[in-house]
Amino acid sequence: MTPGLILFVFVIYIIALFFVTWLTVRKADNQSFFIGNKKSPWLVVAYGMIGASLSGVTFMSVPGWVQDTQFSYMVVVFGYLVGYIIIALVLLPLYYRLKLTSIYTYLEQRFGFWSYKTGAGFFIISRVLGASLRTFLVINVLQIFVFDAWNIPFWLNVTVFMVLVILYTMKGGIKTIVWTDTLQTTFMLLAVVLSVLYISKDLGVPLGRLFAEINQSDMSRMFITDWHNERYFVKQFFSGMFITIVMTGLDQEMMQKNLSCPNIWDAQKNMYFFSVIIVFVNFLFLVLGAMLLIYANAKGVAVAFTDELFPTIAFKYLGTVAGMVFLIGLISASFPSLGGALTALTTSVSIDFLRLDRRKDVSETSLTRFRYVIHISIAVIFVICILIFRALNDRAVIDKLFTIAGYTYGPLLGLYTFGLFVPRKVIDRATPVVAILCPIICYFLSMYSEELFNGYRFGFEILLVNGFLTFVGLLIFSRRIEPQMS
Repeated sequence: MTPGLILFVFVIYIIALFFVTWLTVRKADNQSFFIGNKKSPWLVVAYGMIGASLSGVTFMSVPGWVQDTQFSYMVVVFGYLVGYIIIALVLLPLYYRLKLTSIYTYLEQRFGFWSYKTGAGFFIISRVLGASLRTFLVINVLQIFVFDAWNIPFWLNVTVFMVLVILYTMKGGIKTIVWTDTLQTTFMLLAVVLSVLYISKDLGVPLGRLFAEINQSDMSRMFITDWHNERYFVKQFFSGMFITIVMTGLDQEMMQKNLSCPNIWDAQKNMYFFSVIIVFVNFLFLVLGAMLLIYANAKGVAVAFTDELFPTIAFKYLGTVAGMVFLIGLISASFPSLGGALTALTTSVSIDFLRLDRRKDVSETSLTRFRYVIHISIAVIFVICILIFRALNDRAVIDKLFTIAGYTYGPLLGLYTFGLFVPRKVIDRATPVVAILCPIICYFLSMYSEELFNGYRFGFEILLVNGFLTFVGLLIFSRRIEPQMS
């Protein structure tokens, strides 16, 4: 692909994105930004959440997943399905009954000030680290395969990317995100389907034969029965279930979209529909990963890291059109992740820390200006974090940071589980101490698990251990709620 063609494709995509943005921001206000004026159609929300849940990292990493763990990731996805049902039946009714804008205000009502700030703080840390890392990995690929040829510096690439995200999210917020996510989900899914077709065509092998080859190979193995293995199927299933509960049900970004639906029934329909569709989409990604590995073996494609396999094949082997398809798919997978994170973080800082929703002495115009400042400030933090990851340029360090970001959801799991199911009063000031200590303990448990537990290796289930330790810590620092005298 020539630089001019790449630029042309990118500009056309951005024009389409901003056209949808323009349609949604007319008459937008602060309520549009935070909860979409409670008018988001549930089917649109459900479809758009597909793109939001699958980042650019997913788009690139599937060959590595298949090569290292076969199709065992599908067991995690089956766990996702159960997790989404629990969210629909337990958490969504709670959020709608309390009429929440930020889901972390529940913690203030249930426990108190410090618990509330702890929950919101852990979300902010999780999202800043997670979204920055995901964006860095995607932009770094674009830098290597596209922008280095133009001698465009990485910092300028990051800055332009972030400015575009600011522009399309700043005014409309979640109202815009709901609709632009549908556009980006469409492009992403088209990219995956077309990539599968291009691989089949270039190999000269019908799709049916390729599917049969995948099915007959070790790549299609889903269930790993060795309990010592971090991919043991029981661990995978329950880890997937709880990952969904915390990273969707206890995550402001994902729940903000659900809370923009007019009522609880629409929000639940959205969750049920989305949960089924995401199973098929993840399976499609794994099939794509297997086909990329088959293609690489057939054509002798060699890369330093499996994350580079998809862009290498798309840009250098499948032709111009396939390269364009990959580029659009990658960008489409990246924008929802970063745009949604930016909007959710702006909401959390505005409501959870600055309490702008309770400022009756400030005009709507002034509140909007405050929100703009917060929005841009968070974007600057994203840019700084991405540039730091670039400076580190150490894959092992980045992988560890990604893992640590996942650890921060454990305290949220423990807090909400305790709040929903244990009728006791927590000593509020003890909550930050418990929430900070538990991820640290889990990190060391994971590091030395093989020595401590007879060869057992922690995988995704470290999240459960983290949540359990937080739960126990809260239980220790709690007291029985005295019955009220009538």
